[in-house]
Amino acid sequence: MTAPGIVRTMRRRDGDLAATLYGQCFDAPWERGWSREEFARLLAMPGCFGLLLITDGRPTGLAMARVAADEAEVLTLGVVPHMRRRGGASLLLSRLRQRCRRRGARRLFLEVAQDNLPASSLYKASGFTIVGHRAGYFDRGSQGRIAALVMRLDLGKTRKTS
Repeated sequence: MTAPGIVRTMRRRDGDLAATLYGQCFDAPWERGWSREEFARLLAMPGCFGLLLITDGRPTGLAMARVAADEAEVLTLGVVPHMRRRGGASLLLSRLRQRCRRRGARRLFLEVAQDNLPASSLYKASGFTIVGHRAGYFDRGSQGRIAALVMRLDLGKTRKTS
């Protein structure tokens, strides 16, 4: 198995790369991609940050989160299909969790489609617990809407840094 890679901070100028990578990670017919402008706007928001997974010199995954006060939210986390199940998502999630904690977050939230078993398994294995349910949260186009599981990870006491 190939090592998952290295993680680096996403920069505003990575908008094109992030948009392309997002399209590769989330390529289902119902998925609406994120544009480079959307990535740039998110990265410009206070408390928002992104990470890129680089494997053998190529981008293979991404994650974004937002921290506000003592709570954080995973906005997206994905790995390109041919690199899944090699530890990349776990590595991204670990780095994202560390960064949120360093920024003062005590709890980390996310929403995952209730039928996304690989993702929900990853989150459960990483210590997340289900704390809610959002009916009809994800739009699947002609397939209708599907519920989201709201999950939370307690990060414990933190010491805020920037």
